[in-house]
Amino acid sequence: MIKRNVFNFFIVLIIFSLDRISKIIIIDLNKTNELTNYSLTPFLNLDLVWNQGIAFGLFSLSENLYYNILTLVIIIVTLIVFILMLKSNGLQKYGFLMVFGGSLGNIFDRLYYSSVPDFIDIHINNFHWFIFNVADIFITLGVLLLIFTEFFKLNYD
Repeated sequence: MIKRNVFNFFIVLIIFSLDRISKIIIIDLNKTNELTNYSLTPFLNLDLVWNQGIAFGLFSLSENLYYNILTLVIIIVTLIVFILMLKSNGLQKYGFLMVFGGSLGNIFDRLYYSSVPDFIDIHINNFHWFIFNVADIFITLGVLLLIFTEFFKLNYD
């Protein structure tokens, strides 16, 4: 039981660390090189934007009261995910671990920067998807895994 909890803690720590390191690198590149948009491939750019909303910039608000309420709601939802994570097992647990780890990364940014740095810009010609970050990737993968396990009734240890 203790080994499993330590392993789960390390999964969350790795997700949080990957997110933090990627954001620190992008923010540093932006500060030192004044880099705001860097093209990696014909369909992938690094473009730093500061998101005050939730995933993919939804509900971006400029008023402090609304921002603080939204942040409180996100923290409460993350606590619920934590409780569900503790009660789950198998593939479901890994889904909750990914959502929890990614959510911690974005909550850290909300509290530290009062905004979440997003920087991964995927596009085809002039059609750009919402700009996102590493935490958002893990949150999305975790939610997809939870949907998959629920849809196929998978819950293996």
